[in-house]
Amino acid sequence: MTPTEHWLGRLIAHPTVSADSNLSLIDELEQALTAVGADCIRFPDQSGQKAALLARLGPDVPGGLMLSGHVDVVPAAGQDWTVPPFELTRRGGRLFGRGTTDMKGFVAAMLALAARAPVLSRPLWLAISYDEEVGCIGVRPLLAAVAGRNIRPDLVVVGEPTSMRLGLGHKGKLAFTVTAKGEARHSSEAPLALNALHLAGDFMAAMRTLQDELAAHGPSEQGYSVPYATVHVGRLIGGTVVNLVPDSAELLMELRLLAADDPAALTSRLRDLADQLAAPHRTRFPTAALTVTETGGYPGLSTPHGAAVDAFAACLPPGTAACKLSYGTEAGLFARSLGVPVVVCGPGDMAQGHRPDEYIEASQLAVCDTALDAALARFCLASDPAID
Repeated sequence: MTPTEHWLGRLIAHPTVSADSNLSLIDELEQALTAVGADCIRFPDQSGQKAALLARLGPDVPGGLMLSGHVDVVPAAGQDWTVPPFELTRRGGRLFGRGTTDMKGFVAAMLALAARAPVLSRPLWLAISYDEEVGCIGVRPLLAAVAGRNIRPDLVVVGEPTSMRLGLGHKGKLAFTVTAKGEARHSSEAPLALNALHLAGDFMAAMRTLQDELAAHGPSEQGYSVPYATVHVGRLIGGTVVNLVPDSAELLMELRLLAADDPAALTSRLRDLADQLAAPHRTRFPTAALTVTETGGYPGLSTPHGAAVDAFAACLPPGTAACKLSYGTEAGLFARSLGVPVVVCGPGDMAQGHRPDEYIEASQLAVCDTALDAALARFCLASDPAID
């Protein structure tokens, strides 16, 4: 078992589902990193039950390399596992357990790298967050502190699973709750009421039209499976019994945006459409409304090639392809907060994450270890005019 595989087993043994505390794991990581000479800072949440961790090896000077990963995982309850989800199991070249791919495999590689790092001339930063799976929550206070201290590494690598391809972009996300307000009445007199579900349905129809418009006339960026912004309604809630016209309904929706899209303009567009749909009903039903409330999201990522990115690309196996990712990550937040180049690159394939019998190939961890050793030498051991 390699040091990275050993660390992966220790990480998997902590069932850090987003709904639960992660403090036992953070305690273990802080102790281990302090033992190898790292300076560590915790960033607890308001409940005191979770914390992010920032560790630095080497001098506190500008430049160097920052590696980032989250340690929260999606639930395993209710899934049909053939191995214990919170115990590392090896079958041939595959390592099974919740979080092996998303994304404790990369975090294990980060920790193993820290343990074998020699004396550094530039800093190696390790950023470990929580609640990424429920909205990139835990990294935000950490990033605020990093930006406030003017910490500016030459490159940030967010190790979400890319099969060790070089991820240079992903879409941003805006999430919304849309509340429809109608007027109730017995269904025998339904035309005399305002059905909130019908009002919500009108809004959904408008979203389909908006999607067609964005596909035909909005910004486009090649490299994505869907090269334009997407509009998606994922849940509609309303009504109690069939013989009562519902006076309220709620739908949950999201936008997935390209870097060229204007989030504020699209949010304003949603609200304008909602008001236009509700306004004609207010003559008969003064309280008629469609209210659009933004509930979360994160920025996208679009990283151009440059000296630091190309220096990291040279650490990957020859012929490694660049890619754009269909899923979101914390990388856009790093880019927006720090103003430095950020890439997404980590072991494993997201197709194996969020599912029963999640696994990662041991060979992927080996490729990651080799790449991180090369990156450490390039960014943290010697002055390199290519990235200065």
